[in-house]
Amino acid sequence: MIKKMRIETNRLIIRPYIANDLLESFQLMQNKELFKYLDMDGMSFEEYEGLFKWLIDSYKTGFKDDFKYSFAIFLKDTGKFIGWCGVGILDCFYPEKEIYYLIGQDYWGNGYATEAMTALIDYCFNTIRLQRIIALAKPENIASNKVIQKLGFKFQHLVSGLPEEFDFYNGEPYYLLTKEEYLGMAK
Repeated sequence: MIKKMRIETNRLIIRPYIANDLLESFQLMQNKELFKYLDMDGMSFEEYEGLFKWLIDSYKTGFKDDFKYSFAIFLKDTGKFIGWCGVGILDCFYPEKEIYYLIGQDYWGNGYATEAMTALIDYCFNTIRLQRIIALAKPENIASNKVIQKLGFKFQHLVSGLPEEFDFYNGEPYYLLTKEEYLGMAK
């Protein structure tokens, strides 16, 4: 079911990862500038290959409560891999579903994040049939916070009090978008 998912926007194609995406995806993740906003450090190719296999295997789960899907983002006109986006459970806020994205630094400032996330949000509400979606971003990641707000998410609170295993999220703005709000924006 999810393996057949394909979203096309004016400039982008968003689809599930396939084995041939491994190298391009790994190369994108070698940019240390991206790590300051992620809960990870650099990975060896072998470590990333394991993560990548998990991403592909996750497509078998279907839309049950604990799903988490990441999708590859490509430029429609060139087929170039430029990043990823996804939706799914964030353990520290179970059962909430989070949307997330990463656009390669060479592609920042072109509106690709907004375009991809707009399409993914529509997919979440109209295909997956979620009723609400959350989004988080580091406060210092001003561009991502602006994207999240532009997408219609409403600031709820700053995350605090999470246990050590989730400390990475403490201090982040917690945003919420409901299906009702989303449908109201579409009118």
